Formats: sequence, structure tokens, C-alpha cells
Amino acid sequence: MLNERKRVLVIEDNFDSAETLAAMVDMMGHEAHTAHDGPSGIVEFSRLNPAVVLLDIGLPGLSGFEVAQQLRSIQNVNGSIKIIALTGYGSDDDRERTKAAGFDHHLVKPVDFRVLEKLLL
Repeated sequence: MLNERKRVLVIEDNFDSAETLAAMVDMMGHEAHTAHDGPSGIVEFSRLNPAVVLLDIGLPGLSGFEVAQQLRSIQNVNGSIKIIALTGYGSDDDRERTKAAGFDHHLVKPVDFRVLEKLLL
């Protein structure tokens, strides 16, 4: 059940994956936007001020790690945001790296939409 409609930014370089994920987020009752590389993701973040960022790790321009660190440095506009890693890697070391970079959660692709829906609440 949807508690609050959230603005969600999907930063994913695979266009089809980004659009599919954004459509699922919309179907969950949220407002989804997309960006397809690190630099444009930062621009869109500043423009949109989303509550949640779904962030791929392997991005052109800047890695997801670099993007997360930059987002954390500029997030103070409206308080805390939730940054969720989207990656094909799920080892303990990978999870530690995302945590150290400022991610709140780590999802391994393909994304389990039931898990994602709970994280968006």
C-alpha cells in the first residue's frame, strides 16, 4: 500500500532497463524520471530533488560510486535522500563498497520488484 507518492530518479545506462524500471516505479504510484549516465544523473538530481535514487554502478562518465558520493554532498536541500544501488554484483565486498560510497541499499539485478516496492515506502 502506498503511503506517500515519491519522486524517484532512475540512473541506468541501459535505456530499456531504465525505462522498464521507471514504468514499474510509476505503476507503484510514484513519479519516476530517468538519466542514462553519471553526469546527467547529477544534473537531473539537482533539477528534480528526488526522494529516492535508483543508481546503477557501471555508468559512463562517472561510476555509480562517484555519483553517490556527489549526491550525498549536495543532498542538503531537502534533507535525507535514499540511494539504492542497482548492480550485477552481490558479494559482501560489493555491498561494503556501496555502503562506503553512501548507498542506503544494494539490489542485485534483475531487481525483485517486491523488494523495491518495500524500499520505496
